[in-house]
Amino acid sequence: MCIRDRNGEMSSGKILVSDEQGNYLLKFSGDVRVTLCGSLNRHMETIFGSEHVKQVVVDMLEAECVDSTTLGLMAKLGLYCRKEYNINVQVFCQNPSILRTLDCMGFDEIFDIVQEVPDIDVELHDIGSVDTEIDEVQRQVLEAHKLLMQLNPDNNKEFTDLIRALESG
Repeated sequence: MCIRDRNGEMSSGKILVSDEQGNYLLKFSGDVRVTLCGSLNRHMETIFGSEHVKQVVVDMLEAECVDSTTLGLMAKLGLYCRKEYNINVQVFCQNPSILRTLDCMGFDEIFDIVQEVPDIDVELHDIGSVDTEIDEVQRQVLEAHKLLMQLNPDNNKEFTDLIRALESG
């Protein structure tokens, strides 16, 4: 699910965001991993706290790699937006590996996945970093993986051991 540069390295991940009048955009670039999930979760709480959400877009056109914790948080976002706002999150992605992963995990059930490049002209800013305690990181990882299992029963075999380890640890 990851693309490496000529030297076999992945670019460090970054999340940029925009929120304008109920239209939220999250832009993933590079290698988006658990280290960014505290910041992502905090930003999602901002979206969840808003009364007038019109549209939520996740732009993954520059994403090279997305780990399972990030995918679990995306599932949380998609499930919440569908239930509370009656909207599907739009995901823009052209990376064949990431598209395959989204499909296999059942994200097509809660997201509108689009491969065409959108014409979006908004001012983006860095999501900012959050220093998250290890217990909170473990809680977020656990929640994310439970959501992936909820999204698609086929994900159970992938994450059962991890969930057991986190719950006992």
